[in-house]
Amino acid sequence: MPDPNIPDAFDVFTVVLLRRPADAPEMTEDELDALQARHLAYRAQLARDGATVANGPFLEQSDETLRGMSVFARSPEEAARLSAADPSVIAGRLSFEVVEWWVAAGSIAFPNATEPVGDRRPLPAD
Repeated sequence: MPDPNIPDAFDVFTVVLLRRPADAPEMTEDELDALQARHLAYRAQLARDGATVANGPFLEQSDETLRGMSVFARSPEEAARLSAADPSVIAGRLSFEVVEWWVAAGSIAFPNATEPVGDRRPLPAD
């Protein structure tokens, strides 16, 4: 008998977590402001291109190295390639992790997405 606590299907999304590395280079306030402007412009362009469907910073988090998150409408490999081109990543002020996020099928929608986001999968067998 199937476990009623485990969904029959999952929607699997590509998520990128942005972190502040321990060895992030020091920069002046002006340099940081300019870099932040380029970072935000780059992330906004990813959204306009349909590569991301959600972006945003983390505030009040228990791990101060976590800086933000993006949900991509792309494969993990493409999300990594695009994240590596972020000006803040290139400058060493941010690093990133790419993960697949499995949620119960139909529990999250991205109404502004212009193309499918993620894919539906059954729970893998052990």
